[in-house]
Amino acid sequence: MVIKHFKLSQPEKERLIRIKAKTGIQNWNILCRWALCWSLSEPSIPGGVEPQSDSNVEMDWTTLTGEYSEIYEAILRQRCLNDGLGDDPGTLTRQFRLHLCRGINHYSSRDVLKNCADLLNSARSKERA
Repeated sequence: MVIKHFKLSQPEKERLIRIKAKTGIQNWNILCRWALCWSLSEPSIPGGVEPQSDSNVEMDWTTLTGEYSEIYEAILRQRCLNDGLGDDPGTLTRQFRLHLCRGINHYSSRDVLKNCADLLNSARSKERA
């Protein structure tokens, strides 16, 4: 994978702490995986500036994706191609960080998550759409 290791920004870390408190899910990688998947399922291309890597939360790609690293890489690559961005290493890395950030921001938004059931329901609502 192009993305071998990444570090979260301080705002992302703080948002994830709030999400952890609401959901009871204590593992950063699980919450980040949900956030990434939510963003990848959104039709729009994430905008903004790539977040800084200024927190003390670091993660390997394989920690984030587990045994499904090749599947997550293929999904990210295909999403970038579908969005007309190409799939060069720089684009994949940038889009990964933007998608992750957008997903974390979404789940940390007011009234999106109140508990762990809301996290599950967010996936179910996408299935119905």
